[in-house]
Amino acid sequence: MNKLFFLQVFRFGIVGVTAACIHFTTVVLLVQNFFLAPMLANIFGFLIAFQASYWGNRLWTFSQTITLHHVAFSRLLLVQLINFSANELLFYIFLSLNLPYPLALLTVLTILPVFTFFSSKMWVFRV
Repeated sequence: MNKLFFLQVFRFGIVGVTAACIHFTTVVLLVQNFFLAPMLANIFGFLIAFQASYWGNRLWTFSQTITLHHVAFSRLLLVQLINFSANELLFYIFLSLNLPYPLALLTVLTILPVFTFFSSKMWVFRV
């Protein structure tokens, strides 16, 4: 493993934690303040966090990419929609098990990042 790989993993982790915090905070605020159902609030959390994830990874984690913006954006959107489908399914399952929604969401947000990193590195922001 080379230095660039570890740097990318580190940066991806920071961007991912930031995006996860944005996602989590958005869901909690929408549920607590606007009384949205957690599953619906999760959609808005995803949409807002996606922007932070895309731009953080494009401009920082994988800054050496030669992939055009519209190509990378479309690819990451596809990856994240697959990821979000798994996210919603797992969130639904955990809520069905009567886990409090913040704990269920936190659990879901920690399960899927490995898939996102490798698909981002190998396909979305390929050098």
